[in-house]
Amino acid sequence: MSANTDSHHAIDHPSDWVARFAPLIPHGEVLDLACGAGRHARLLAALGHAVLAVDRDAGMLAKAAGPRIGTLRVDLESGAAWPFEAGRFTGIVVTNYLHRPLFPLILASLAPGGILIYETFAQGNGHFGKPSSPDFLLEPGELLKMAAANPSDLVRVIAYEDGYTDQPKAAMVQRICAVKAGLQISPDRLRLI
Repeated sequence: MSANTDSHHAIDHPSDWVARFAPLIPHGEVLDLACGAGRHARLLAALGHAVLAVDRDAGMLAKAAGPRIGTLRVDLESGAAWPFEAGRFTGIVVTNYLHRPLFPLILASLAPGGILIYETFAQGNGHFGKPSSPDFLLEPGELLKMAAANPSDLVRVIAYEDGYTDQPKAAMVQRICAVKAGLQISPDRLRLI
């Protein structure tokens, strides 16, 4: 595949990880944080959720907007206050974005029984391209540690991966899907993924 095809795929098609676990999100409002062009917002809206797509780039938000998708332009790294109240979202999806100070706020904004789906780059990604700065790469097991570091927002890890992927391009990634305390997921529902 050419680089242009890979880029097009990454912009238009949801991550396999997100697509796999999105059906676990309970009905309600879902946050697509650092949404980019809205590939996950569109998937979540197609599953019947009201979606809030958030990004700092107005051009990307214009691409993300659509039926059942509201948008909010905010730079979450500017020092501005976190704009979301505790327990608001039944699901939060974050891909290809890392700003460590936000992690406790993300968990706090997840409703009891809500699903967190997080996927971003990990150490070693510099061998394949950008990002390559340690500031933007998760250390081994870091998503698990961040999930465990917030006892008031206890989560149960449903799935976790840390390693190499070749889709949509070669990269080192970490991925987690977790449920916030307050809802038991039935084994029948887990078999769907």
